[in-house]
Amino acid sequence: MRWLTLSLIALIALLQYPLWIGKGGWLRVWDVGHQLEQQREANQKLQIRNSGLDAEVRDLKQGFEAIEERARFELGMIKQSEVFVQIPDRMQAANEHPAETDSSSAAPSSAPMPPAAARAR
Repeated sequence: MRWLTLSLIALIALLQYPLWIGKGGWLRVWDVGHQLEQQREANQKLQIRNSGLDAEVRDLKQGFEAIEERARFELGMIKQSEVFVQIPDRMQAANEHPAETDSSSAAPSSAPMPPAAARAR
């Protein structure tokens, strides 16, 4: 009787192996389901991006306003009758030229002077 019990337990274990660990087992099904969910999320993000690009293409085909906007902001183009004025940011200008913004603490420059300025000294 003992051999019969052990052989039945071994038979059940051998039958359960493909169910849990085999090629079409539960672990593989769970893994594929997880991969499927990740791919669906990636597809949804790409669909949103594609719909935005589709709207932009339709806008570029239909109107000149979108083309003009791209030319102004991406290429820096202006119309012939316009004047371009650029106002620098104060923080950016202070970082680029610190000696010019604070003249009270500026040290004398060691840069070579032009010949006329050197004779005046």
